[in-house]
Amino acid sequence: MKNMDKIICLAQENNGYISTHLLTKNNIARVYLSQMIKTNQLVKVTRGLYMLPNYFEDEFYKYQFTNKTAYFSLETALYLHGLNNRIPIIYQLFVPNHYSGNLQKDKNIELIYVNSKILDLGSIEMDSPYGNKIKTYDIDKTICDIIKYKNRIDSEIFSNALKEYVKLKNKNINHLMLYSKKMNIEEEVRKYMEVLL
Repeated sequence: MKNMDKIICLAQENNGYISTHLLTKNNIARVYLSQMIKTNQLVKVTRGLYMLPNYFEDEFYKYQFTNKTAYFSLETALYLHGLNNRIPIIYQLFVPNHYSGNLQKDKNIELIYVNSKILDLGSIEMDSPYGNKIKTYDIDKTICDIIKYKNRIDSEIFSNALKEYVKLKNKNINHLMLYSKKMNIEEEVRKYMEVLL
């Protein structure tokens, strides 16, 4: 099999995406990427990431690829969990408070700088709407986050998310309260839950 055919096969196995890391792992020279771009067999998405032209670009995956220490949060996380039906135009991401990368320059990104000690709290990996692995937070941590950062949330999305959360069968109130304690918002979370439950 020719190297260009191998690249197409690898991309097809990866939801249409190929990274320079994946090429290196498979001992394929990067020079083929520029040749394939010239012949419209590949499209450059961002530095180090390319995709087949007949696939839809996955913004979630692109932003996750750009920075491995970023987590989709707040309204964006609510959308991923099905508690917000508005497709994100601006993607909200938690990043470490010392972050200074490419995402700062993107007008479609709202970065929220978080203490590194709690950045991973409640973090999970899930599939993006296009089936690519991305990082966000579990639903209980997401509810704590929207309460802590409610000034960054649309008020209608905020109230609907809380109402829908209490109806969920997979909610875990113990996790919710544990997260709220570690985030120093225990009393506030308790008040919302007392009203809603």
